[in-house]
Amino acid sequence: MAPDRRSPAHATTMVLALSLLLVGMPANRLAAQLLNPSAENLPLQVQADSGIEWQQDAQAYIARGNAVATRGPTEVHADTLIARYRDAKGGGNSGNAGGNTEIYRVEADGHVTMTREGQTIIGDRAVYDLDQALMVVTGKTLKLTTATDLVTARDSLEWYDQKQIAVARGNAVAIRNGKTIKADILTAYMVKTKPPDAKAPTKAAKGLPPQTGKTSPTPASAPGAGTADSKISRVDAQGHVVVTNALDTGRGDYGVYNAESGICTLVDNVVIARGKDVIKGQYGVMDLNKNVSRMLPSSGAPSGSPQRVQGLFIRDDGARGTGGISGRKPASGGDKKP
Repeated sequence: MAPDRRSPAHATTMVLALSLLLVGMPANRLAAQLLNPSAENLPLQVQADSGIEWQQDAQAYIARGNAVATRGPTEVHADTLIARYRDAKGGGNSGNAGGNTEIYRVEADGHVTMTREGQTIIGDRAVYDLDQALMVVTGKTLKLTTATDLVTARDSLEWYDQKQIAVARGNAVAIRNGKTIKADILTAYMVKTKPPDAKAPTKAAKGLPPQTGKTSPTPASAPGAGTADSKISRVDAQGHVVVTNALDTGRGDYGVYNAESGICTLVDNVVIARGKDVIKGQYGVMDLNKNVSRMLPSSGAPSGSPQRVQGLFIRDDGARGTGGISGRKPASGGDKKP
């Protein structure tokens, strides 16, 4: 079927026809499983500017031209959307003759953007596996953003919907409030938080006199009102880890960052530098909120005895700053230039 570009009205008709098909036409009941985790039962609505094609032999729906798929709080935008379906488990092998079917894979190509509960994921191509609740996004400019965080990657972004985990692979970078973590692989653990003003309109209404005439818009009409937002609570870093804030730069083979406390722990081949001052060891702790870094003894030596730490501190009488890696301020005389 060739894409139909005749008129916006005709495109709207096609959208409505597909919506009716997806929510339960007697001949083909396909909507029950579209992007449908086990805990939910929401229909999928699809819109497209250039038409929607149903390939029965290939068991696929193809929406082309500024295609948008919406299900609950989730929206996926792309140039082309492909939904692949199969016979539902327990539904028999009745094929298209009135049998139950389920969508098991959704593919998005070209200018892909997914938004859900305060998260936005951008890439060139995305594949969503409904059996694993896993979406893999690839492309040249991969980006995941929340209200507080930015995560980028070179090779791929993986999103595990049920576990609320994002994995960035290849020159991965996570940024929050000037704090940056880089590594070969970053695993970000997300948490959901409700907006603080979600119940504010109800409380404020108690102290107001009754109103007549025009009615004000309900809070639910505002974007994101009454819905949960997502943010990163922890980041695990693996391979060529680099952690930076305003003062310190830490390096190691592995790292764990707690976004709430600002504590980052580095393990194996750790080097923490502030200006020309350097400390080295196998176990470092950086408090990115308080600008205090420590190198601690490690018991990883074959003999079992703690490994000693090393430090190199270079005096620079002309430097102005807030002190060395230990966090202590220099003596007042250190501010004088020779």
